[in-house]
Amino acid sequence: MFLIVVGIILVIAGFAIDTPALTLSRYARPIKITGIIVALAGALTASIRQIDAGTIGVQSLFGKVNKNILPNGLNVVNPLVEVMVFDTKTQNYTMSAANSEGEISGDDAIRVLSSDGLEVVIDLTVLYRIVPTEAPNIYQQIGSDYKDKIVRPVTRTRIRDNAVYYDAVSLYSRKRDEFQDRIYKAIDKDFKDRGLALEQLLIRNINLPESVKKTIESKINAEQDAQKMEFVLQKERQEAERKRVEAKGISDYQQIIASSLTDRQLQYEMINAQKALAESSNAKIVILGGGNKGGVPFILNDK
Repeated sequence: MFLIVVGIILVIAGFAIDTPALTLSRYARPIKITGIIVALAGALTASIRQIDAGTIGVQSLFGKVNKNILPNGLNVVNPLVEVMVFDTKTQNYTMSAANSEGEISGDDAIRVLSSDGLEVVIDLTVLYRIVPTEAPNIYQQIGSDYKDKIVRPVTRTRIRDNAVYYDAVSLYSRKRDEFQDRIYKAIDKDFKDRGLALEQLLIRNINLPESVKKTIESKINAEQDAQKMEFVLQKERQEAERKRVEAKGISDYQQIIASSLTDRQLQYEMINAQKALAESSNAKIVILGGGNKGGVPFILNDK
């Protein structure tokens, strides 16, 4: 466009000095020719536009937006049109309490009020992209700063609108996935109406008030202590049951032995033991007919 303007200026200057009364009139023709060449070169250059991969071009001529988008590659266009390039790849917008993570420097986390009136701080990342066919409408109705006009305010508003249905502890624990799914559906609908496609919504962190954190930690510790005590009691019950079974077995064994042994059986077992001792090669003294009850012999070893 710049070369076209320069060429036109040179042509006009050539006609202006093309007067025999002026000493510069002899340069009029060369200036005209140069102006025409520069204008043609500028028109040729401005007529060819390159659109890189992952982007599309939207044409605007004197404020009127052309609905036909320019695809990737080289495109021949009107040299007077203005081409606005839109990124159609996946983009992310992060709102975080950390200074170095969000799109805006400083604490940009989303502060919401839960159903129990507590302030909850949420760090969030939105993954989205432009719908290529909707790019002319975005440019015409919103402009190129759709992040600040649509992505940021819609996300923050929908999160605040839906957080009031949950108490702080639920947002932090068991209802977190449900909350994320709920705000995803709300934001997705608003984005579609504006030509944007929501790909994913990532709740990165939920910070509760310090008093609530201490309450939750105390509850978790109490539950862990209760589980530990239950384990100990269960182990003691199992040990008591083992001892009961063992005692029952010993008692049953003693009753069986007591009911089955007779004097003749004992005498027979004694004779077998004496016989085994007599056949042993170990030196020993065996005194038969001991004085103890039952006539069981004493066995004296000489060592």
